[in-house]
Parts: sequence; C-alpha cells; structure tokens
Amino acid sequence: MSDQHYDTLVLGSGPAGEGAAMKLAKGGQRVAMIERLSEVGGGCTHWGTIPSKALRHNVRRLMEYNSSALFREAGEPRHVSFQTMLRHARSVIDQQVGLRSGFYLRNNVPVLTGEGRFEDEHTLALTGADGRTERLTARHFLIATGSRPYRPADVDFSHPRICDSDQILSLEHTPRSLIIYGAGVIGSEYASIFRGLGVKVDLINTRERMLAFLDDEISDAISYHLREHGVVIRHREQYQSIEADDDGVTLYLQSGKRVRGDLLLWANGRSGNTDGMGLEHIGIQPNGRGQVEVNDDFQTAQPSIYAIGDVVGYPSLASAAYDQGRYAATHMLEGHCEYRLAHDVPTGIYTIPEISSVGRTEGELTDAQIPYEIGHAFFKDLARAQISGQTVGMLKLLFHADTLELLGIHCFGDQAAEIVHIGQAIMAQPAPNNTLRYFMNTTFNYPTMAEGYRVAALNGYNRVA
Repeated sequence: MSDQHYDTLVLGSGPAGEGAAMKLAKGGQRVAMIERLSEVGGGCTHWGTIPSKALRHNVRRLMEYNSSALFREAGEPRHVSFQTMLRHARSVIDQQVGLRSGFYLRNNVPVLTGEGRFEDEHTLALTGADGRTERLTARHFLIATGSRPYRPADVDFSHPRICDSDQILSLEHTPRSLIIYGAGVIGSEYASIFRGLGVKVDLINTRERMLAFLDDEISDAISYHLREHGVVIRHREQYQSIEADDDGVTLYLQSGKRVRGDLLLWANGRSGNTDGMGLEHIGIQPNGRGQVEVNDDFQTAQPSIYAIGDVVGYPSLASAAYDQGRYAATHMLEGHCEYRLAHDVPTGIYTIPEISSVGRTEGELTDAQIPYEIGHAFFKDLARAQISGQTVGMLKLLFHADTLELLGIHCFGDQAAEIVHIGQAIMAQPAPNNTLRYFMNTTFNYPTMAEGYRVAALNGYNRVA
C-alpha cells in the first residue's frame, strides 16, 4: 500500500461531485476524484439524465415529423427503431465525457478509478480494477455517489423480459408492448418515449394520481395527454407478483388484474449508492434506501465527511446536486457559506410535452390560506406555438390577489423547462420587484413562447382589476 494525502477526496463524478471538485480546486485545495467507472460523468451522464433526454429529443422530432401536414406531403410516416434512437443518444454521452474530462485536466484534479471503503473518518482504502488497494487520507471527504434503480428481491432483473431504467438503455429491440411499473418522473418520461415510437404502453401508478407533487391542473393535463395518445394508465395499483417467460411478461396486481406485455420496465424508486463503503463502521448509518442523513451544511454524523446529491434524497435533481456540491465545497473552504441554496428549485420533467414548475401549487396556497389568483396563457393561442405546431400546453401564473406577488409558475408544453426560468428570475427578486406587473409592462419579442408571460399576466390581472 502507498500513502497519499489530500485536502479533500470526492467520491463520485456526477454533477454533485463535479461541482464540488471544481470549486475546491479553484479554492486552492489539493483535491482528487474517486470514480468507480472508467469514464467521468456518473449515472447522470451514462444512464440517467443525458441518455434519456437525448433519446426523448430524438423521439419528439420523429413524432413532429410524422404528425406534420407539411412533411406528410413528402412521403409516408417514418418508423425508427429504439436501438437506432439509442445510438444517436450515445453520441451525446461521448461529447459530455470529453467535455467533463477536460474540466479535471485543466484544474489539476486527478481522477482515481476504483471502489472506496472507509477505514476511519480520515482514511479511505481504494481498490482498483486490478485488485490492488492503496490507502488515501484526507482532511475532508465528500460522498456524491448518486443512486441506482431500486430492485425488490422478488423481481428477477436477470430475465431479458424485465429491466430497470438503467438496463433499458441496453435494449436491443423495440418491444411491441411495454408495462411500466411506477408512474413517477422516470416512468412518465419513458411512457412518453415508447408511446412516441408506437409501442403499446400500460403505465401502472401506485398512487392516487400521476405526479401528485405537481399542481393538480398540470397533473391532470399530462394524464389526459398520455391517455389521448393511447397510454393506458392504472391508478392505485400494487404488484403482487411478476412472471416472465420466453414470449413475454405478466404483471399480477393485488387488485386481481393481470397485465401482459413484451417487456416490463420497473421504475418504482431509487436507492442511494452507499453499500460497501463501510459507512456503518464510522458512525454513519444509511437508511433503508441507502440514503445518508445530513445537516443544513451537508455534513454527515462525521463533520469531516459531507454528502450531497441523490445519496441524500430530495430533491434528487442533477441541477440541484451541482449547486449542493458548490455549497458544500464553500463550507469546507471557509467554514461557513454566506449564500443559501435556492428555496424554490425548478422541477423539469421531460415527458412529451415536457413539464416544469417552480414555487407553490394551488393546493399549497389553499392550505396556507393565502388569497391568490390565476393567469393562464394557452399555447394554442400563441403565434410561435402555432408556427411550430406545438400548440399543446399552457403557462400558468399563481399570484397574490392583493400584492400581485408571484407565488408559483407552472408550465406544460414544448420548451416548458426553458420557459419556467423567466418566471423564476422574477420570483427571486425582493419585494416589491417580484410582481405580476413586470410581465404586463415588459416588451417581449413577437412571436415567441416568452410572450406567454404577458398573455398570462394580463389574463390574471383582469381577474382582480
């Protein structure tokens, strides 16, 4: 064994770990990145955000082509296989890996490949692919090892007819029918993707409604839209057992229903990647889903060891994880952090069409007894949406009925994850600058999707004027 000492060792090169490592390096620390894969980027780059969103983009373009009256004059609708779509998505992964590898090179952050296990709160044993182990010590550690799909013990994920959201990215054929168990963000996104490829989809939801954390109107909109395109959604269902054979897979539900399909995608929950790290031996006890408890500064039960990103749970977003990394790094460098992370983190759900929101929902405002009003802009009424043919969706503004303070921005439709940031910027302004009047008194380019803010603001203001 050889001894090497660092100021900080970061475990995991996804968005959380990368954000922290770059901040620490620029702050003058001697930092190293521990990554079990041969390439940087973590699950976000290789199995999660990047491949699924690249895949979704290509499917959306295919759907747009096949539904366009203009292109219909040029020929018959096109059919593209799932594996062809995946091949194009992988080119984006390669670009991301190259870009992020350059960050470590330019900032003199070595990437050490292997599996890490804590020996004590300042010592890590790193075992490489060749089986050799070296001991590394550091003043601080940062756990950013991410998460993986949750796998119940009674589901056989080794069977070719059953897969999780990581395995499906290695699928070598296009199924005729797909059962998706779990109607959360991942399940809803893949329901959109496969239905866009013409696959028959059964979406099994274990809850009362889809994406229940969203504003009810937005939740209803995505449910309606998926059903309109042929997705069968079954609410309040729990699996009893799953049987797979050479010809397909059967999902038995506790309600007595049986659902048969070519393939089953398990998309019900995720587990933190903390097993095998020896955390229990240093006083850090992950919960049943492998997640680590931290304080407001992302310190674990051992103050010298921090944890960020999916491994700490909510909000489990790549965007938030990167910010958490920079926050934790600042706390390590300075012993405190003057800025606070954004209270309102925007949600981006890449269904087809996509969903994004920031701030409070109607239900939350009603429960808090805050008098609010609503302004709508429906995409079918916006010239830019008519030009692009993306007329499904709406922008919804929630604002205080007396002060006109913006309280929530909710968007469903094409480019929703981009559109929401305009409202986010205004909501973040201190009073009295956070106001509906900003959109009423601002000139927007025409035609744009952004002018939906003016339309929605006027629509809402007319309710209280």
